[in-house]
Amino acid sequence: MSLFDLSGHVTVVTGGNGGIGLGMAEGLAAAGAAVSVWGRDEAKNATAVEKLRSLGAAAEAVFCDVSSEESVVAAMAATLERFDKVDSCFANAGIGPVGTRFTDMTMEEWRRLLSVNLDGVFLTFREATRHMVERGEGGSLVVTSSLAGLFGFPRGEHYAASKAAVSSLARSIAVEHARHGIRANAILPGWVETALTEPMFFDERFAAAVMRRIPMRRWGTPADFAGIAVYLASDASSWHTADTIVIDGGYTAF
Repeated sequence: MSLFDLSGHVTVVTGGNGGIGLGMAEGLAAAGAAVSVWGRDEAKNATAVEKLRSLGAAAEAVFCDVSSEESVVAAMAATLERFDKVDSCFANAGIGPVGTRFTDMTMEEWRRLLSVNLDGVFLTFREATRHMVERGEGGSLVVTSSLAGLFGFPRGEHYAASKAAVSSLARSIAVEHARHGIRANAILPGWVETALTEPMFFDERFAAAVMRRIPMRRWGTPADFAGIAVYLASDASSWHTADTIVIDGGYTAF
């Protein structure tokens, strides 16, 4: 359908070299979008770009540490130099907790996680929004949040705080910038098989307990986020903004 056609569309996906980010990037590429993958692992970046190009997409990788303002500014400049514009931006890069008890958590650990999961989204969205406002043709901002932003997350308080914060950040950006035609939404994934969650799935008791709460009776996969990425980047979602969209196989409903 032309409503979902992303021909001529340019998108940025931070952390687009693996996991949910790559699943989104593949969906966007298959729909016709040009994709700029931002990531720190240059080998993974190159592999992701090769995969996206095999789908017929114009794809490039840009080294970017989203916790660094200098790096994010440079990555946006490099993307604009290559593609001339950015129509949508997916702030997906993030790191997980290491299971530290809250009472043992150090400021160093707290700041290390928030520098990526919260500061990184702020910097990425700020640069994308600046460009979209200046360009005057609107755009779509999407952040990968988490169910941890809705529920208590023991030994992951900093992770939960960062994910609740980015959902609120997206809503606030959406309200302030709607007059510029800019939409902002958050995606809240459930339990998805990625490198970040793999260690937890090896715990058979934990995996069995979680699976009982998933009506769809399977783990999510990165490919499950291709469709929502295309929808939020496309004209199909032109009046959809300031939302938190849960994709979890029914976990939160059961």
